[in-house]
Amino acid sequence: MAVDVNAGAARLRRMTVADLRARYRELFGDTTRSGNRQYLIRKITWRLQSLAEGDLSDRARRRAMDIADDADLRMRPLMGCSSTKAECGARATPARRSLPMPGAVITREYKGRTIAVTVRPDGFEYEGGFYKSLSAVARKITGSHWNGRLFFGLTKGGRDT
Repeated sequence: MAVDVNAGAARLRRMTVADLRARYRELFGDTTRSGNRQYLIRKITWRLQSLAEGDLSDRARRRAMDIADDADLRMRPLMGCSSTKAECGARATPARRSLPMPGAVITREYKGRTIAVTVRPDGFEYEGGFYKSLSAVARKITGSHWNGRLFFGLTKGGRDT
């Protein structure tokens, strides 16, 4: 049996938010905290279509679960993790996504010499010294204030020499 999704959505658009919430409760068996008309219309329309035409097949549902099980594999570290946070475990990284992983060496040519800074979980190492930020390293190198990520070319703005 085909469902006329457009006609159903048109009827839903004429309903008040209170009526939409009541219809949501009828279809899902649970209340919603949402008062967003568009969201409620979309959810109710999806549910009506799902009930009329059938839900996912068992095979598709199993495949979706397999994909969801692998979803915890991360290509990038969690934001805000540092080596002092136990819940981050082996994924300890600098707080910013634009920074390389700990152990990486950031290099830059500046006034005829090669600058090498090692990224650590809790900051940066340059010429045996420890710095909390790349900006502090850039200040040490140039003697003036710099945005560290800009100085080392880690942002779209590039670098100036």
